[in-house]
Amino acid sequence: MKDALALPQSLLVLGGTSEIGLATARRLITRGARTVWLAGRPSPALEQAAESLRVLGADTRTVDFDALDPASHETVLGKVFAEEAIDLVLLAFGVLGDQAHDERAPLRAVHVAQTNYTGAVSAGLVAASALQAQGHGSLVVLSATAAERARRVDFIYGSSKAGLDSFAQGLGDALYGTGVRVMVVRPGFVRTRATADRPREPFATTPAAVATAIELGLRRGAETVWVPGVLRLVTAALRHAPRALFRRLPF
Repeated sequence: MKDALALPQSLLVLGGTSEIGLATARRLITRGARTVWLAGRPSPALEQAAESLRVLGADTRTVDFDALDPASHETVLGKVFAEEAIDLVLLAFGVLGDQAHDERAPLRAVHVAQTNYTGAVSAGLVAASALQAQGHGSLVVLSATAAERARRVDFIYGSSKAGLDSFAQGLGDALYGTGVRVMVVRPGFVRTRATADRPREPFATTPAAVATAIELGLRRGAETVWVPGVLRLVTAALRHAPRALFRRLPF
């Protein structure tokens, strides 16, 4: 069994075009990772992402993966684990949705929920089972501070992340002592292409900062990582704010 706190030599990114996922892969490559699998829907963007990691010296491969096709997850991820042991699985896929539109279009809201929660539950369980079968590894799950308490401006997205966050914590408890660990990462507002047209929120962060926090969390053996760290205190206060007050806050 490998040292649980050692940085990974191989990783699988579920959500192969995720800016946070790619930033994390780049950082881990500079720390010694040699094999990277990018799992996502076939696209030029996925191939470009893979090539951007190859030039850093990593053996980078792509695999077709669709979060909305849970029936395929066991087969798809099984092929990856059959090739080699995977030290780290990063669950980085997800969609923000558009709250204003999704409230009036239930099927769009369902798409957010199915991607961020249902697809993640399926992929997370399959990955955890494979990691457990090999006897070691880490599953890093990208949650969000929005999971802590539903906000008027993004309660559809927030509720899907709340479900994911709760699932990941429970899975971590279920895997305790098996040689496999789960780390939940809760970033605040992350400045990416997907959020470029949205108003910047307090304590905004970047994919590179999240990647740094993930590395430090892996080194510490952390179960939960907040990015930036001050959000642990901020969300603790907001979590207990009276509802009448909370709904008046300007966000």
